[in-house]
Amino acid sequence: MNQLVKLVILIFLSLGNGTTSSNSVTANAMGTAEEELKVLNFEELQSYLNSKEAKKTYVVNFWATWCAPCVKELPYFEQLNTNYSNADVEVILVSLDFPKHIDSKLKPFLKKNALNSEVILLDDIDSNTWIPKVDKNWSGAIPATIIYNKSRRQFYERSFNYAELETELQQFIK
Repeated sequence: MNQLVKLVILIFLSLGNGTTSSNSVTANAMGTAEEELKVLNFEELQSYLNSKEAKKTYVVNFWATWCAPCVKELPYFEQLNTNYSNADVEVILVSLDFPKHIDSKLKPFLKKNALNSEVILLDDIDSNTWIPKVDKNWSGAIPATIIYNKSRRQFYERSFNYAELETELQQFIK
């Protein structure tokens, strides 16, 4: 099963446009204010995976609109973002959607679901290089989540409900 998931992700990433420099695409996530959707390669994304801001805890979720378990858990990340906005917790949603589907699928999804968390599109076709850099044990399956702060880091290759996600976060903000 894990090999099949790796194959699907590899195919998905190889169909991207292979862009290696960052750019921004206008996305109207809230339906009211224009926001920039960051499109980054893995090198550019690394600062989001390793930030060491003194007080913050980061929750970074890898997901895609075509991944049913990912879509199912997104409201829990949004709820976490809302409930912990005053607790120095930052939720970052890293989309693995096809770059060619930004306008036809990703932007409409963001608008429909009014996501308030920061959304970044990872556009890097070399998944064999960057997946083990995220976590050496990651098979490449999504959803996958990293929770970290300056003193602790944990990787999860699984889906969450809200209670489970909050329980994991609590271990970092005690």
